[in-house]
Amino acid sequence: MKEVAIVGGGILGLAIGYQICSSIKDYKVSVFEKENGLGKHQSGNNSGVLHCGLHYQPGSLKAKLAVEGIREMIEFCKKNQVNHDICGKIVVASDDREINLLNELAERGRKNGLVGLKYLAKSELKAREPYVIAKEALLVPEEGIVDYKQVLIKLAESIQNLGGNIFLNQIVLSGTQSKYGKIILKTNKLEKEFDLVINCSGLFSDRTYNNLTKIKSPIKIVPFRGEYLQIAQEYKHIINHLVYPVPDPNYPFLGVHFTRMVNGGREVGPNAVLALKREGYSNKDFSLSDTIESLTYKGFLNFFAKNFKFVMSEFISSFSKKAFIKKAQKLIPEIDEYMFTEKGTAGIRAQAMDIDGTLMMDFRIEKIGNQIHVLNAPSPGATAALSIAKHIVNTYVN
Repeated sequence: MKEVAIVGGGILGLAIGYQICSSIKDYKVSVFEKENGLGKHQSGNNSGVLHCGLHYQPGSLKAKLAVEGIREMIEFCKKNQVNHDICGKIVVASDDREINLLNELAERGRKNGLVGLKYLAKSELKAREPYVIAKEALLVPEEGIVDYKQVLIKLAESIQNLGGNIFLNQIVLSGTQSKYGKIILKTNKLEKEFDLVINCSGLFSDRTYNNLTKIKSPIKIVPFRGEYLQIAQEYKHIINHLVYPVPDPNYPFLGVHFTRMVNGGREVGPNAVLALKREGYSNKDFSLSDTIESLTYKGFLNFFAKNFKFVMSEFISSFSKKAFIKKAQKLIPEIDEYMFTEKGTAGIRAQAMDIDGTLMMDFRIEKIGNQIHVLNAPSPGATAALSIAKHIVNTYVN
């Protein structure tokens, strides 16, 4: 029996554990999570959207796994009675430039294998989303919403039912090679040999890479916080499903959009502002070491210099509710400050960035000896978790 350690109890770490347990009978899985519960960060603090692969470069690993991933995730949800709804999404173009970008998006979607893409007539848009104003609108019927926390629970239950272990409150500190070719993994509570270690530590993937390989990570994680506003109960009718703007192709962020949640709530957001702590969910959260690391990284300085206007706009929207709502008014002009409760959820995106300041869009997976490192798995990492897991197991484990 071979022993496999997975560092990180988010949705991807659990999906890989589930895939190994269910497909390789002579492997025993142990998942190590530093928190007192699973999915406490990116996996449990996202918009709950199922992304189907509209935005991603045709032929990229991300596009392939996103399209496969949403279909696998839907099947998993049906099988395990996880709350979800394939409600569809509308992408809105507000001017001629955005219409051209929307046409390019639609073409990407078709090349990626999406079905049912449709431009909506004014009457069709009004029937579906009566408050949305658009010069052109594209319906993406395969997208939906899901309770990712339920997905986490079902994946964890499956791992344990298949003989795997999940260890909470265990911080992985280091890994050293034994003379027998195994890895001695050291946590704050134990020291144990494993045949294979898989790094799925998300916001700390680069640091975990450094600790386990003793080699400098080829990428740097720069944390971006995305903040949402929650629409008050009496104004929920202003949005029915998912409505997104046409995204700027220069950034991986999808812009301020409207989301219907699986619990019936409605949210608007997110912005994308540099977090001053890797797990800083409020603009008051601060870590001196994390901040210095980001602000002295040559890649971030290059990104800031090339994208000054974007960075400042996002920063202002973090402190100004009025500036935040102005972005939402591009889609629904009638939305206003009084329609919102206090701030809704906030999440941190683990954004990999190279030294030139380029935001890495595609998934990045590295294998070094008997270690596998998932260095970059941004959105749609949650949607595509099962297909990413299958790709990793088939490519690097089997």
